[in-house]
Amino acid sequence: MEGAGLGREATGDDSKVYATFEDHDKFITLRDQFLAIDIYSEPTGDENRVESMLLRKLTLIFDKYQEQPYLLDPFLERLFAPVVETLKMHTKRFVSRSSTVVAQQKLYRLTELLYHFIKFRGYKTITRFFPHEIADLDIVLDYISAPNSPVHDPLQWPLRYSVLLWLSLVCMIPFDLDQFDEMGHSGETASKIEAAAKSFIGRAGVDREGAALLLSRLYMRKDMATRLPDFLAYVTTTLDGLSDPIPAIGVIRVLCEVTKLGAADQVQNHKGSLLNISETLDRNPALMGNTIIRKLRTKLIERVVIRMLPAQVRRLRAKGRALTADANTNMDDVPEEEDVDVPAEVEEVLEELFKSLRDKDTIVRYSAAKGIARVCERLPADFADQVLDQVLQLFSIHSIAVASIYDMPSVAESTWHGACLSCAEMARRGLIPDERLPELIGWLSKALYFDIRKGAHSIGSNVRDATSYVLWSLARAQSVDALEPHAHNLARHLATVSLFDREVHIRRAASAAFQEYVGRTSLFPHGIDVLRKTDFYAIGVRRNAFLVAAPEVAEHQEYRSFLIEHILSVTLRHWDPAMRQIGAQSLRAICQLDLDHLGPDVASRAAKLLAVHDAGDIHGALLALTELAAAFRTVHHSEHLELERRKVFASLSTVPLTTIQSPRQELIAEAACRFIAASISLPETQQAYSTVAHWRQVVDSGLKSKSTAVQEAAAEALAAVSHLVDCSAVVDRLIGEFESGTAPMQQSLARVLGVLDYRAHPHGVDKAVACLLRMVDRKVGSSNVEARRNAFLAMPQILSNVSAQLTLSLSADIVSKMTDALLYGLADYTSDERGDVGSWVRIACVKGLASFIQTLFARAAVIPNFHSYLPPAKFHDAVGGILKQGVERLDNVRHQAGESFVGVLLLPPPAAENPSLWCIQGEAKMKELFLSDNESISWSDGNLLFPKAVQLLEIERYRPSLLAGIVLSTSTKTDSTQRPVASALVEYALQLPIVTEAPDHYDQREMARDLLTQAQKNTSSNNVVIPVLQTFNVLLEAAVFESLPRDAEGLQVLRSLLSLVTKNVSRLKNPQRINVSMRCLINLLPLTELQSECIAQLPSFLSHQYPRVRADTAEYLYLVLTSKDTGMETDDVEEILLETEWSSKDTTALEDTAKRCADLLAKAQVEA
Repeated sequence: MEGAGLGREATGDDSKVYATFEDHDKFITLRDQFLAIDIYSEPTGDENRVESMLLRKLTLIFDKYQEQPYLLDPFLERLFAPVVETLKMHTKRFVSRSSTVVAQQKLYRLTELLYHFIKFRGYKTITRFFPHEIADLDIVLDYISAPNSPVHDPLQWPLRYSVLLWLSLVCMIPFDLDQFDEMGHSGETASKIEAAAKSFIGRAGVDREGAALLLSRLYMRKDMATRLPDFLAYVTTTLDGLSDPIPAIGVIRVLCEVTKLGAADQVQNHKGSLLNISETLDRNPALMGNTIIRKLRTKLIERVVIRMLPAQVRRLRAKGRALTADANTNMDDVPEEEDVDVPAEVEEVLEELFKSLRDKDTIVRYSAAKGIARVCERLPADFADQVLDQVLQLFSIHSIAVASIYDMPSVAESTWHGACLSCAEMARRGLIPDERLPELIGWLSKALYFDIRKGAHSIGSNVRDATSYVLWSLARAQSVDALEPHAHNLARHLATVSLFDREVHIRRAASAAFQEYVGRTSLFPHGIDVLRKTDFYAIGVRRNAFLVAAPEVAEHQEYRSFLIEHILSVTLRHWDPAMRQIGAQSLRAICQLDLDHLGPDVASRAAKLLAVHDAGDIHGALLALTELAAAFRTVHHSEHLELERRKVFASLSTVPLTTIQSPRQELIAEAACRFIAASISLPETQQAYSTVAHWRQVVDSGLKSKSTAVQEAAAEALAAVSHLVDCSAVVDRLIGEFESGTAPMQQSLARVLGVLDYRAHPHGVDKAVACLLRMVDRKVGSSNVEARRNAFLAMPQILSNVSAQLTLSLSADIVSKMTDALLYGLADYTSDERGDVGSWVRIACVKGLASFIQTLFARAAVIPNFHSYLPPAKFHDAVGGILKQGVERLDNVRHQAGESFVGVLLLPPPAAENPSLWCIQGEAKMKELFLSDNESISWSDGNLLFPKAVQLLEIERYRPSLLAGIVLSTSTKTDSTQRPVASALVEYALQLPIVTEAPDHYDQREMARDLLTQAQKNTSSNNVVIPVLQTFNVLLEAAVFESLPRDAEGLQVLRSLLSLVTKNVSRLKNPQRINVSMRCLINLLPLTELQSECIAQLPSFLSHQYPRVRADTAEYLYLVLTSKDTGMETDDVEEILLETEWSSKDTTALEDTAKRCADLLAKAQVEA
């Protein structure tokens, strides 16, 4: 549809634009390889793969040029001819030897290639290259009629389609078909063609399209005209009472083709039958429920009428007016009309087309629109003017008795869309008289903003798109003199829509129409400049259109007031909150062009929306006034604007407190709090002088809200107040409510304590910090994870806020306690039904620690006892804690930790005594790993991060923290993390020596010892032990510790591991711990030095009380014995493991079997 295409004149993707068919030689080579295949031999599996790959490569070339298919036109015959010739050779061979067996898969691929040609360039272009000799008729006809022909295979749809298209070409030979009949069988050839086509006309696929084309071309032949009445009778009988739309689509498509391309006399002679078929369809609700049938019916009746009218078309002016200086000279030289006798059927058909204009489906409406325009081309001027009048009346059907376009019913969408499409098609053909332009443009000016709310979305974008199409068409067809009175109005409307419409394709459509007027009429004010600011790419991103392009266009006075009016009357009242938000920001940007004059007027107009009872209007007005108040505040020493800001604040009194506090009006509550933050002034904080008595209640209710956004807005409001007056009393009250407060109140409290302006007033900073520390205390603090997160976020905010007077505001002891709390928060792994919510706390702590370090480093020169504020040990603990989070399992946590760590890594040493104490150990190695590349690596990408991160294990100071993080990642179930970290750890560990004495170097013995130490710290905690054992399993399965038993201490570490996994096995209750312990024991079995000890412990798992454990142990033991070299003959044991039913309830027998396995393994170990 051309209207829809306006918004897509260019694509935003990076697809290459080609100048020629660059793959010609490659295509020829692949095609020749493909055609060299013998289609009569059954393919092997390898041949099938090769042939499929060749076809795939050919289709990829088609796909590559799908947007520019015309590039292949010079080569099309050369590319296509050998393919279709291969099909012709097959048909000739089949017809001459009907018993010939063809490989169905190869034939399918051959015809699929033919189909790709047709799909790529269209059947009208490709059909011309089919063979069309006289002898081909018998060949194709015999092939398609043979009972054993491959065309009857249900899977051979490309073959049927290709052969039907071929036959549709051959049947048009300029000879009487009776000449191909045998003596005494007159009409046999035609009957065969007709029967073959009818056999496929009821199929649901492309073969139906081929059959319809074949039948239509057959009936269009002069010698076949006598068969058309019988077919019409057949169609009427078929459609009467039919409920299946599939066969109906086929026969109606035949009639559409005949009425389009057949002789006019032929259509006129059968107009009654054709229109009767249309009525038969109309009476069949089962068929009329199908969109395609309604579309084809519309095409059928419009084409019948067109063929009944004179062939000469009438236009008021040249279509597609030339861009020349004398383009207007002869445009209106319309030839005198002859008297035309309009058939009675025309009026009836036009009535049907008007109904179709209001159809629920776009394709039906568009077909009707084109049909009306084509009929009008052939009608006398007065008759065509009546049709135009009827089309324009469609706009008013739903417009009567409605206050605005936004109050229309949703059914108006299809009516307005159909009317716009019809006007566009008539405009394209130059059928709009100049005197009708004012009325038409009046309706179009409304249609440009057609947007009806329907539930959680709106409808009407297609109306706005079609309206842009109409205006684009008018620019191409109407004279400059006719458009001149409307130019200024159209320029403002199109510029507004191109900037402020919600949908990108509408903005681009309006921009395309604007461009057409600028290029063809030069009537739009500042057209070239505005077009440069609103081009295809400038308005492609909504934020850029509203905040960059709109203020630039508003620099021109002709557009400024109209843009402001649109924002105030439409955008701020839009159903989408995001549009209201960005509209308010755009309004501010435009007003800042002349804030002294525009600001007060716009603010007073926006304030009037607060009196409206619609929640959306109130929200939009609050957003706009917030932006304007913020703009007024940026202009210093302006009493006029400060007074205006107070007026803006006073307008809040218009909004009832009950509206703001309503549980369903969180958007209004958030906007009201932000409004207070932007507009409050010192006099308003005094109860006696405040113009809004309930602003404190607004903020208090915002603090208690369950919505995070409202809480943040309320905290922002209190922060603005704290800049003006001392809020110590408020802080004391809020802290007093902490213990008994609800979870939302605790979350808000933490936010408020962090954003208060402690530089302007003390606000009881010591009490605030003490409250935050109590809030994050695991024993007496808040159980709400969001409250703890907000508290951790507030700590660095406070430190940064008071950093200029740090020693006066916060003692070293308090800062040290805050640092300890942040370090402690890194161990928060709270989980609930939402997942690992503790990660929110850990991210906040990572940010907080990095911020603490950066703030204290920056102020080190003026802090006399810097060692007390940031002890070196705590600094290194913080670095280690950040690194630990940087190698853990969650991508977002790693990303934040990586950003924070790199920020700390780039800090210069603090200006304190002995600054080397605060230098990161291994700094050079870290910079080499993470900062040497042109781009720093993304820490969220495990494949890039972990191979580098494991190398940091060489730095002894941070090794325990790093190893703990790597262990957690190695044991995770998240595959995108587990695979790269396990692979990196194994690769790194295999390169380590067994033992080394070199400083800052790691070895396998220390790695095993460190891992074991982590588990031994708390052997009763499954959360600690299981990840360590899983990491051991990863390393043991990769044979990392294969040589470790050669070292005495290393052997002792492995013995300690064996003791850990076999201790109290029968008393363990956690299935996962039992499983990893079992796997660890069996993975130690290949180590010769530990074999006897491992074998002795196997029965405790093979005869475990849990059947699942017994079965898993037997399965894993069998796997290890068969896949690893244990140095023992284990065939007997393997056989027992396979034959025993380990989940059996006979535990006594299973204990004997387990003991027997252990004995056999012990014997094999001795013999080895």
